[in-house]
Amino acid sequence: MKKVLTITTALTLLASAAHADLTVMSWGGAYGEAQTNAFVKPFMEKTGVKTVMVDSDNPATPIKAMVESGNVTVDVASVEYADAIRLCDEGILEPIDPASLPAGSDGTAAKDDFLKGAVTECGVSTDIWANVFAYDTTKFKGDNAPKTVADFFDLKKFPGKRGLKKGAKAVLELALMADGVPAKDVYTTLSTPEGVDRAFKKLDTIKKDVVWWEAGAQAPQLLADGEVSMTTAYNGRIFAAAINEGKPFAIVWDGQIYENEMFVIPKGAPNMKEAKDFVAFATSTDGLRASAQQISYGPARKSAMLKPLIFKDGKTEMGPHLPTSPDNMKNALETSSTFWVDHDAELNERFQAWLSQ
Repeated sequence: MKKVLTITTALTLLASAAHADLTVMSWGGAYGEAQTNAFVKPFMEKTGVKTVMVDSDNPATPIKAMVESGNVTVDVASVEYADAIRLCDEGILEPIDPASLPAGSDGTAAKDDFLKGAVTECGVSTDIWANVFAYDTTKFKGDNAPKTVADFFDLKKFPGKRGLKKGAKAVLELALMADGVPAKDVYTTLSTPEGVDRAFKKLDTIKKDVVWWEAGAQAPQLLADGEVSMTTAYNGRIFAAAINEGKPFAIVWDGQIYENEMFVIPKGAPNMKEAKDFVAFATSTDGLRASAQQISYGPARKSAMLKPLIFKDGKTEMGPHLPTSPDNMKNALETSSTFWVDHDAELNERFQAWLSQ
């Protein structure tokens, strides 16, 4: 669900922008920290351009409001793929020329080095992340642990509350896969009234046991507090809680829903040259490798995977923790940006109506 900036965040944003040469808006939490360490600090060290990171629950919302009001204080924003497409179509974003992006470390031209779909008219992929579900390993162990997407909906075999993001996207797809729809057929099914009804009927089976979350940091916290025994979450949030904080969490990759996260530049960004320089720097081979060594989101350049990726602790091999790992892609669904650009409003309206029933 899209949210407006809190008063605190808005004040922080304005104050920071007033004293910075470049302002980058992202999602906060472990993700924002990873981008700060991988992109912001190295960019400042290399260029001398003072750069700050500010947080939002969904950066697409405030940058749209800024452009429409003619008061843009953000230079670069991290947004979901569908929002990058939609905002570009609406004229909210600055086009980005693929020729302005650096070649891969092996000399491959950027247009050939990026994975398919990772560069759009107005956006460049910063990483590939996934909606997954995770569980508390102290509650479910060994052969009694959940292994499939259907297990998330099995309250009898796996008792306890469930955490779900409060919105239609990635929830309706999860429900259909749990109900037996193959990943390749999910959007075809969801494009029909019968398919939408089927998804909500599946959600009905756990509705009374759902604890809804809205911000990414809430999902692992629900699990840590014991309010839920399983929850959907952004995979990087669960990784950070398990590796950095030692939480007893495990991810079930079956039925993961993955997509590119994009850096975009709002129309009227006050520091346009520096913004374009930052995007090129951050999405270079070295920039994307640095990000994947901070948090478990896959790099969108082939050249970034030519050498093993080791987490910042110096010992954790990142491969098994990335959405793009072959073992984790066996029953995976790529989010359809086209579908959500076309159906976001109507399905979220239906979702809100369903919640209130």
